[in-house]
Amino acid sequence: MADTTYTPPKVWTHDAENGGTWASINRPTAGAREEKELPRGEHPFQLYSLGTPNGQKVTILFEELLAAGVSEAEYDAWLVNIGEGTQFTSGFVEINPNSKIPALLDCSGETPVRVFESGAILFHLAEKFGMFLPKDGAARTECMSWLMWQMSTAPIIGGGFGHFYAYAPEKFEYPINRFAMETKRIMDVADKRLAETRYLAGDDYTIADIAAYGWLGGFVRGESYTDAATFLSVHEYTNLMRWGEELGERTGVKRGLVVNRDAPGKIKERHSAADIDAVLGA
Repeated sequence: MADTTYTPPKVWTHDAENGGTWASINRPTAGAREEKELPRGEHPFQLYSLGTPNGQKVTILFEELLAAGVSEAEYDAWLVNIGEGTQFTSGFVEINPNSKIPALLDCSGETPVRVFESGAILFHLAEKFGMFLPKDGAARTECMSWLMWQMSTAPIIGGGFGHFYAYAPEKFEYPINRFAMETKRIMDVADKRLAETRYLAGDDYTIADIAAYGWLGGFVRGESYTDAATFLSVHEYTNLMRWGEELGERTGVKRGLVVNRDAPGKIKERHSAADIDAVLGA
């Protein structure tokens, strides 16, 4: 039996051949790699994103706001193809120095304001419009705690479990087991909380739910990492399933899930409600 034990070198160096699915774009450096401006639409908010779990959080919130009658939340959603490295253009890096989607340009005031990191975008929009974020101290703090909880879990589910289970060039038992255990623990945290309350932060639907649904909703729907829901026995988390199925029936969620996705029944860009209506038959 061959010895597959890895001994780290004294000084690490970048090896593009070992990057798996994302080898062509992954580098240990930040900053722009190409001079290119981003497109700009006519609406107050310009979203540059992709329909990944993190991107879905923001399009769901926009669609929830619009469904609630907040016309001021109209937005243009531009597709950022991370496989082609669009996130490393100069225009995108100006909005998000970390070169990750989603990134938002708020043009509703006199001076455009950039907002990056999905949690920050959710907070910015919820606070701006006074919706999906409690106003009083205790409820607001609970909501922010669950929002930050979700932000801390995404790298474990995506960069950890998702990478080694679905994207790594080779399958290794240790990292898959390690991150499967952590992902199931995260689901158990949510499941136990949702046994106590209807939503994560309490009785009201908030940005904490929207953030968590971006990642956990895919498992509830059986869409994440091919058949990962079976692998992780997600159906056993009955409270999580109840919550996810309830959220999945919301109009804003249904509409937000189709944006910035290059696939049948989805839309690559969104510039008006009619773009979504065309694929959902609304």
